[in-house]
Amino acid sequence: QVQLAESGGGSVQAGGSLRLSCAASTTTYKIQSVAWFRQAPGKEREAVACIYKGDPRTLYSDAAKGRFTVSQDNAKNTVYLEMNSLKPEDTAMYYCAGDTRGWICSGGYWTGRHEYKYWGQGTQVTVSS
Repeated sequence: QVQLAESGGGSVQAGGSLRLSCAASTTTYKIQSVAWFRQAPGKEREAVACIYKGDPRTLYSDAAKGRFTVSQDNAKNTVYLEMNSLKPEDTAMYYCAGDTRGWICSGGYWTGRHEYKYWGQGTQVTVSS
């Protein structure tokens, strides 16, 4: 069974940066698509970014474009989300999600939370003004 573990969350002031990490516990199951989602209190979980590990192809939500960068380190079996120019509205619990299907990270499929089989427990990001 694949386990995903997020880390790197914390509290920062507006304009600051954080780098989140998503480490997979095993390479036995070939996770090909990894996405970052976030959920603020009282709001729906929304997709932020995804990476297809084979290309690597990346996609971003409109809120993330230009400020967030998703990347991978295959040697460490880890995917990162570098977040810059953080805003108070970025405050949320951030989750990484993975699936063995690489095609998910393409077109409109990547934003669907139900497309991903494996989920981490989340890491909290709080941005103060």
